[in-house]
Amino acid sequence: MGSIILATGHYAPERRVGNAELEARLGLEEGWIFRRTGIRERRYAAPEEALSDMAVKAGEMALSRIGFDRARIGLLVLATSTPDHLLPPSAPLVAHRLGLEGAGGIDMAGACGGFLHAVTFADSFARIHKKPVLVIAANILSRRTNPNERASVILFADAAGAALIAPDDRKTSGVRGVHLATDGASYDLIQIPAGGSRRPFSTVNDPAETLMHIRDGRAVFSKAVDMMAGACEKVLTQAGLDISAIRFCIPHQANARIIAAVQKKLGLSDEGLLSSVTDYGNSSAATIPFTLSLRAPEANLQSGDKLLFCAAGAGLTGGAVVYEL
Repeated sequence: MGSIILATGHYAPERRVGNAELEARLGLEEGWIFRRTGIRERRYAAPEEALSDMAVKAGEMALSRIGFDRARIGLLVLATSTPDHLLPPSAPLVAHRLGLEGAGGIDMAGACGGFLHAVTFADSFARIHKKPVLVIAANILSRRTNPNERASVILFADAAGAALIAPDDRKTSGVRGVHLATDGASYDLIQIPAGGSRRPFSTVNDPAETLMHIRDGRAVFSKAVDMMAGACEKVLTQAGLDISAIRFCIPHQANARIIAAVQKKLGLSDEGLLSSVTDYGNSSAATIPFTLSLRAPEANLQSGDKLLFCAAGAGLTGGAVVYEL
């Protein structure tokens, strides 16, 4: 018994925020952002849009593409760092709005690595319990970045991606290998300092302390590259595969320089890489399923194709997954 991705979906808000807008506000010369990130524009949610609104749209696309019977779905996994509320979790609301009345629902906060954890969990659930799982990864990071902090505001964006994962009779389909990693010694490289149990909202004097802060961008770069490339090497060995067996690698769309560094370490060709970072920026956990859904038509994916997902983000947490379609 394996698992199969039956359908994918994605959503990006309408508002496009180009580099010129950010460069003017931050006092940067023209072209500075693209040279350092490979990003030309990113999408921001409308003021009335919440995380659940975006998640529902991506999930609806996946379900509607194949007219899937929603009563069959056993679980909704929502990978997000920006839920509608700190309590209750957003997954039950998303499940309700999608008509998944027989499904359980759980939020999974794994930062940029959230989709890897979600797809691993979904694959196991589908195999063991023989019920389909809808995985949605979504974030509204435009409301978590400090508009005056250059390191974060030039990167982060809003988007949602979805994957419908179901049991499959083929033994080799689904997750062929997984390596999840953490580096807690680097816990504070990317963080929102206040608003949790260590520093509650009631003690906050400066609202900026409730926004994202990147303490050391160079350290984040080197550690993210090492974690992503190292996890890919481990998971390929675990699966008994060479990089040449991978049809496409879809890395977390952190920025173009990190993607290029991982690509070089793995010896991966340009043709073997799917990306969306240039036009959509970094939406954390959403980037992998968003890119998979967005690029699927041109990729012409086939049954038996092997995909390599990898990510690293705040925590530090991340890893890699080999998934056979």
